[in-house]
Amino acid sequence: MSAPHLETHADAATAARAAAGFIAECARRAVADRGKFLVAFSGGSTPMEMLGALVAEDISWRKLHIFQVDERAAPRGHRERNLTQLEESLIGTTPLTLDALHAMPVEQADLDAAARHYADTIAAAAGSSAVLDLVHLGLGEDGHTASLIPGDAVVEISDRDVAVTEAYRGHRRMTLTLPMLDRARQRLWLVTGSSKAAMLARLIASDKRIPAGRVAAKDSVIFADRTAASESVCTTP
Repeated sequence: MSAPHLETHADAATAARAAAGFIAECARRAVADRGKFLVAFSGGSTPMEMLGALVAEDISWRKLHIFQVDERAAPRGHRERNLTQLEESLIGTTPLTLDALHAMPVEQADLDAAARHYADTIAAAAGSSAVLDLVHLGLGEDGHTASLIPGDAVVEISDRDVAVTEAYRGHRRMTLTLPMLDRARQRLWLVTGSSKAAMLARLIASDKRIPAGRVAAKDSVIFADRTAASESVCTTP
């Protein structure tokens, strides 16, 4: 059984910088091979340092299409919106334009119709049976990734690329589904902190009892700090 490749770094900052370097390498390769780089980013506090480091990388920013892995159903500009973090990190600090940052349309009243529209947006850039070049994922202390929440029916969806969850921590959420995550050419996990150690070990073991453990392990790399990787078999670059 294949397992994600685990790189363990001294601390969270070092792991974030290494992840940024990996993203930049993927971007340069995709632009050279296909003329564009299609990437989806998760939100949360963990990737903010990674995005900050990414800004300094040598990337053909105008050939990027950035999508969202998941998003809370909240007004634009809300501090808990993942989009707010992406805009603050990348717009104005890089040549990336707002047109290249494809926001999940979570302000719409009909969220299910909005999810179908977002799937069409991805397909317009990535083709039918859309394949993204890279998907960035995080890991929750409850084993969720993206907004694939334990016990939510969205985890079982196999016929849609984008779907909407029930309320979780105060918000319904739009999320890429497992089929969309699994089709990506590459998956990058960034996992830091001792509170993630037990779940990271289960992710590496492809424990299907948690949503993160159901994501394809092939072509997946995990950047972790030592505390997160303390219960896992590690490799250090």
